[in-house]
Amino acid sequence: MKSQTSAREQTGRKQRTHISRTKLGELRTHKRGFQPIDILLGATAGRVPKLLPLKYGRMSKSPFAFFRGGVSIMAADLAHEPHTGILVQLCGDAHVQNLGCYEAPDGRLVFDINDFDESIAGPWEWDVKRMAASIVLAGLESDHRRSACAASAEAFAQSYCAAIRMLAAQPILMSARHQIHRVRKARAISAAWQQAERANPCDLLSKYTNGRSQFKKIANTLWRIHGQERKAILEGGLALYRRSLPPERLHLFEFFRPLDVAFKIVGTGSVALRDYIVLMEGNGPEDPLFLQIKQETQSAYAPYLKRNHYENQGQRVAEGQRRIQPVSDLLLGWTHIGEHDYLVRQLNDHKGGVDLTELRSEGLTSLAEVAGELLARGHARSGDPAVIASYIGAGDKAAMAIVHYALEYATVTEADFEAFTKAIKSEQIQTAS
Repeated sequence: MKSQTSAREQTGRKQRTHISRTKLGELRTHKRGFQPIDILLGATAGRVPKLLPLKYGRMSKSPFAFFRGGVSIMAADLAHEPHTGILVQLCGDAHVQNLGCYEAPDGRLVFDINDFDESIAGPWEWDVKRMAASIVLAGLESDHRRSACAASAEAFAQSYCAAIRMLAAQPILMSARHQIHRVRKARAISAAWQQAERANPCDLLSKYTNGRSQFKKIANTLWRIHGQERKAILEGGLALYRRSLPPERLHLFEFFRPLDVAFKIVGTGSVALRDYIVLMEGNGPEDPLFLQIKQETQSAYAPYLKRNHYENQGQRVAEGQRRIQPVSDLLLGWTHIGEHDYLVRQLNDHKGGVDLTELRSEGLTSLAEVAGELLARGHARSGDPAVIASYIGAGDKAAMAIVHYALEYATVTEADFEAFTKAIKSEQIQTAS
């Protein structure tokens, strides 16, 4: 009788007959049944129409910025290609600037994936392909030659494959808690860590408020919310949010009282989604809490995947994050306000992000290696590492196929970006700065 592990390994090897490892590197964008700009313009359900030009303006800065804001295009491309059928909880929007530092519930700083807006159950290689393509595009933006970008993408793919093989061989709970010890040695991560160490909630008081109890207006970034909208957030929205917290975390949250509410524009892909900040106070003025209430819509991958229906999209994101991360935000939860679903979390509580200027020289490769290990740990926690590892095997076929895909998809993105730029010039797409 076969052991459970050997049966899982056999399942992974069997999937090679469904799609070979070499074919992981094949693109079918030349057979697209859609126009990428049409996909982009169609992915606006639930967003604030007047803010869409700002989103497109931010995407127009570079091919990498376009890639970050155009996850719906890559989701459509991935869905029209054969896949392994080996499912994990996808990060969904895996790219290098969605890695960063944050404070764990016990006060430690950790470096991990930190954006899960598109999280959903899907084929493991979709995350890997998107992250690998992002490494190439981020490398080109930070003045690397294409050969250096290819080397960094290879370092990422090899790191992922080695980590998933290692995690598959470990005891299950040890694998789920796996610590990545080389994190602070990477220059880009070290800079993010220092940024996170310096940051604290009191810093945001001077940045976002007039004095201590009211938000100030910052052009194209932040403005106060009044009237019924404010009431809906502070009464109905927070009441439903409380129900999503476990008792021990709800107990802590109940010590804070709300002072003010503002609308904040964030990110690139998230621009035009409703994003509120609630200023709260605990033990006096020196104990502020900035609570982010961020609108969540259907994942870009949802139209292409079965059995991925959620009553609340904020719950989808929060549960996806908890499956992937060993430790998550102490106040992570969800709510519903009016017609929309929201994720709730702390804003900028000791957070630090990846700066593209830190990716020059060896910075890109060192970050790529850590990204591979982080993604492998998330997939091992939310999927079956033994199945993935046995599909990948001991050689380099899968890793090199991923590298090939990344380089080709970066070229496709550059062409899509050129089409996007032409659509702006022809006024098919309106932008704002």
